[in-house]
Amino acid sequence: MARILIVDDEKNQRLLYREDFEEQGYEVRTAENGLEALRLVDEFLPHLVVLDISMPGMDGMEALSGILARYPDLPVVLHTAYSSYRDNFMSWSAHAYVVKSSDREELFSTVRRLLDEQAAKKNQAGTKPAEVGE
Repeated sequence: MARILIVDDEKNQRLLYREDFEEQGYEVRTAENGLEALRLVDEFLPHLVVLDISMPGMDGMEALSGILARYPDLPVVLHTAYSSYRDNFMSWSAHAYVVKSSDREELFSTVRRLLDEQAAKKNQAGTKPAEVGE
């Protein structure tokens, strides 16, 4: 089972995404800010992170930098209400950028695609595909 970390400062968003992804068969943890996200990345060892950008304290861009410094191959999806962050060169290091919408299908399909790509890379490296989802 693939592990996903959802990072968003809005409690209702975290709960909604957690429920959605758990219904799709993922193991999910949530964090309300960048500092908590960095701690959970080390503890939970997710296969993918969905990361909001605009958060108090450590924002998503700072958290992205910290996550990728530790785990450069960990897929991170920036998920924000603001399309303007796409122009920020820091956002280019994320594996995907999805603008928040009431239709969450783009987020779901992006997560599936990135996890499938990750599984294919591990398979090419000689590990069993099931290891990605364990």
